Amino acid sequence: MADLFSVTAPLLIRYPDGIAHVMVHRLRHPQGLVYFRTFWNRLPRAEGIVLAAGEIRSDGPWRVGDAVVTLLGCHGSHPEYAAEYADWQFHLAQCPDDYPESGQLAVLAREQLQD
Repeated sequence: MADLFSVTAPLLIRYPDGIAHVMVHRLRHPQGLVYFRTFWNRLPRAEGIVLAAGEIRSDGPWRVGDAVVTLLGCHGSHPEYAAEYADWQFHLAQCPDDYPESGQLAVLAREQLQD
């Protein structure tokens, strides 16, 4: 496939315990990657901005530590997460001028990881 950070399609990260999140933004981090969940700006910061620790492997599906990252809705899978992402896109369309730019997202991620 491609480098995890160059893919523009929405991604889903799944952990071995069954927890899964839609990733709407992702950034490289020395310990793995930092990602923003859907509606991260409405969640407590520790829940909305998440560090997935571990080596990033493969060209898709990707592995980050024990977690697996796939394209959202690949082969019609995970309709509930596709609906969540659609709701997120609708939310963004309602307030496009209020949304932080990528540089601001990186600052928020750094602040979260320092807490």
